[in-house]
Amino acid sequence: MKTSSNEIWDREEIHPWKLIEKKYPKEFNALKETLFSQANGYLGFRGTFEEGYRSSESFSMEGTYLNGFYERTPIHYDENAFGYATHSETMLNVPDGKKVSIDLDGEAFNFESGQIMAYGRELDFRTGLLIRMVTWKSPKGKTLQMKWERLVSFWCPNKAMLKISLTPLDFDGEITIRSKLDGYVKNQESGADPRFGANIKEESLATLDSYYDQEDAMFLQKTIYSDLILLCAMKNRLQTCCHYEATQSATDRSIDFTYKIQARRFMDIELEKELFYAHGPSQKKDEVVQLWKSQQLSQESSQWELLKKEQEEWLQIFWKKNDVIIDGNEKQQQGVRFNLFHLLQSTGCDGKTNVSAKGLTGEGYQGHYFWDTEIYIMPFFLYTSPAKARKLLEYRYYILPKARERARTLYRKKGALYPWRTIAGEECSSYYPAGTAQYHLNADIAYSIKKYWEATGDEDFMHHYGAEILMETARIWMYIGHFSPVKNGKFVINTVTGPDEYTAMVHNNYFTNLMASEHLNFAYCYNQRLKKKAPGVYKKLAEKIELDEKEEYKWKKASENMFFPSKNEEGIVPQDEHFLEKEKWNFHTTPAEHYPLLLHYHPLEIYRHQVCKQADLVLAMFLVHKHFTIEEKTTNTHYYDSITTHDSSLSTSIFSILYAEIGEMNKAETLFLNNIRMDLDNLHDNTHQGIHAAAMGGAWMCIVNGFAGMRTWENKISFFPRIPESWNAFEFQLAFLNNRIKVRVSKKETKYELLEGEGIDILHEGIPFTLTAKKTIKTMKRGG
Repeated sequence: MKTSSNEIWDREEIHPWKLIEKKYPKEFNALKETLFSQANGYLGFRGTFEEGYRSSESFSMEGTYLNGFYERTPIHYDENAFGYATHSETMLNVPDGKKVSIDLDGEAFNFESGQIMAYGRELDFRTGLLIRMVTWKSPKGKTLQMKWERLVSFWCPNKAMLKISLTPLDFDGEITIRSKLDGYVKNQESGADPRFGANIKEESLATLDSYYDQEDAMFLQKTIYSDLILLCAMKNRLQTCCHYEATQSATDRSIDFTYKIQARRFMDIELEKELFYAHGPSQKKDEVVQLWKSQQLSQESSQWELLKKEQEEWLQIFWKKNDVIIDGNEKQQQGVRFNLFHLLQSTGCDGKTNVSAKGLTGEGYQGHYFWDTEIYIMPFFLYTSPAKARKLLEYRYYILPKARERARTLYRKKGALYPWRTIAGEECSSYYPAGTAQYHLNADIAYSIKKYWEATGDEDFMHHYGAEILMETARIWMYIGHFSPVKNGKFVINTVTGPDEYTAMVHNNYFTNLMASEHLNFAYCYNQRLKKKAPGVYKKLAEKIELDEKEEYKWKKASENMFFPSKNEEGIVPQDEHFLEKEKWNFHTTPAEHYPLLLHYHPLEIYRHQVCKQADLVLAMFLVHKHFTIEEKTTNTHYYDSITTHDSSLSTSIFSILYAEIGEMNKAETLFLNNIRMDLDNLHDNTHQGIHAAAMGGAWMCIVNGFAGMRTWENKISFFPRIPESWNAFEFQLAFLNNRIKVRVSKKETKYELLEGEGIDILHEGIPFTLTAKKTIKTMKRGG
């Protein structure tokens, strides 16, 4: 049953920089494990307790994940057909190095026995530290004070570290600490919810080698089918003045270090535990092992304080440039920082990994990457940390060979068709009406490349990566679309699915056609630019992909002659050619417990009605904003909101942005609040499966694109600021064309300040000005 935000955070403190928990979350255990997750873009830990759980009532979903580490398994169809996806790729739950258990003279510490005298847990976004404080009285009356600290390093993506501090308060006796590298793990099973998990029944990891000595331990494992090597290792260092004995033991899937300590009251005991994870292709096994050896910490001294200081310094730099400040609403301030922190934690930065739908916090959607990255997550990095945005786009180039293979399977011609959901580049969507049919993904990637180029002027990226992706993906439109004599020679694109997954396999989805038109036009125009400014680059690329000018001019013709469904007498723009002919869904007779609809109604029942899962045409009005008038945006935002369930976490942010643009700030703020607290308040009742990364990107967009009204096109940037009633002011920074600016919006004025760069031209509410380092621009507030 869905839980309310008041239940989840009952009596908890709302802190602008932290998640704080003052009560053992027995009934919300798995949910809090997601919220208190830590990651660094490569390595991710769910926020589980190190000692584990003894009671079946405390539902837990243990998880340790590596971005890009997966198993490949066959997809089974009882009724197969040509071109169906053949295999899935599933992000694996890997050996758990967090395990540390504690016994007092044979009594195991856990939350289901004895008495919890004091408890508190917090995750600090400024330091990246997860800290848990517990004072526990055992069933026999012995009181132990404990402090558990954990970090996942941003400085070194392969490393994490724990520190456990124990102090006996009223007894002398034996304390036993067991530190474990636990390979007895498996992935969650999906059950009835198609959005969650996988059904991997057999073992996915085979142990090739193991090692341990007095402090170090290591597993070397290999996936059964995807041919990847995994190395996981731990180092334990105990510090105490008390006498102790240390022993080690191992099986093929577990290595245990046991410390039996003759504890004395008020004498501290500290265990530092360093963890290391790395993976790679099996042929690079020696390199993976060498990486572990080269990064082992000093044998002689504590490293906790050093790693903690490095982590804090790293995050200090991040927040200095990426913080969004909300003055006047602490709950929303906490929400935006929580979202930005998890975006940072979720994002791969090596050009070979990306952002899975649930980040590195859970197994929803099997850890797959979607279009979420380009449309919802990319903008935050593009306008704050362009170098990271480039790495996200380089990932698409990395899997371009697989996209070419997919195009050959379906069309046997040239071009590249990107997979709807994937990890390593293979199409993993077994339900093609809501997967492969979403051809708009090709255009979404092209759109993101265009926005990156316009915001950075990075010709090096375009010459080495971007242009090739653009050209190969543009070719696909010429295979699935055609110039139709029935439509007076217009270019039509039939039998596709747009962003709204409650409407599938339609003709001329407006979003798809518009994005395809933008894609084809940009591909043509950039090619013309290459011919003039970098003819050598163009010649080399044209030869590589066998491109000729006739093909390019067909792109131009298709873009200029794209068919768009006409609006009706009320000014409603059809989501697709026949959308307005359908009967509207009867929301009045739909029980509240029947949402999301996809879990309670057959797809055909949903497809035959006017009902939307998420923003579709409304998203088009935001992304290609100059294509629509303000009157069209107003009319259609209202209409489509009335038939949209927002069952998708990608939806509310886009509607919020459009409501802000048309000046309806109460509605914009309501949707923004829904979006920004989606995971914190478990509004979709599935955050226990992992965070909603796209919604988190959407939260940033609500503020910058919605309330500040920021839009970019070509090499121009404009703002039309508005401010929610409950705020006094809000502030953020942006990077654009080698400049960094700070924008502060209050109820009285908007202030623009140049922090880096030589100067930038800005449009404020349609009025142009040039911002330079010599002056700060203040404008009187005119927006609604």
